[in-house]
Amino acid sequence: MKLSVNGNAVEFDGDPQMPILWFLRDEQQLTGTKFGCGRALCGACTVHLDGDAVRACVVPMAAAADKSVTTIEGISVEHRLKVAWKEHNVPQCGYCQSGQIMQAADLLKRTPSPTDADIDQAMTGNICRCGTYTRIRAAIKSAAEASA
Repeated sequence: MKLSVNGNAVEFDGDPQMPILWFLRDEQQLTGTKFGCGRALCGACTVHLDGDAVRACVVPMAAAADKSVTTIEGISVEHRLKVAWKEHNVPQCGYCQSGQIMQAADLLKRTPSPTDADIDQAMTGNICRCGTYTRIRAAIKSAAEASA
């Protein structure tokens, strides 16, 4: 099958039921997307599939045929969310952060000026073991203001 990963055309001829996560990490060497729970409960593996946030640990490669996958590596370092993450010192251990940023990017695409309730609802499925939720919310708000 053919697909695009971070704007690059790639091919996959393996098991169509293999989760996208393992294709990205093991075959594409894109290790920014993390394995967390393997059950789509923590959000560490969040990527975009044709622009929508999905949990790569449970979405099979078959779902990516002829589609575009974007990982944290596919988002520019100058992206307003990455800048805001630094400004607000969001990461502590950093393990969940790629999934957090990918979910936040999906939120801002859908809701350019989110309220606290919008942010809380959109980010609910992304767990931060370090508890940086207040800083995550502040960074998302800053990123939203930067694009206004």
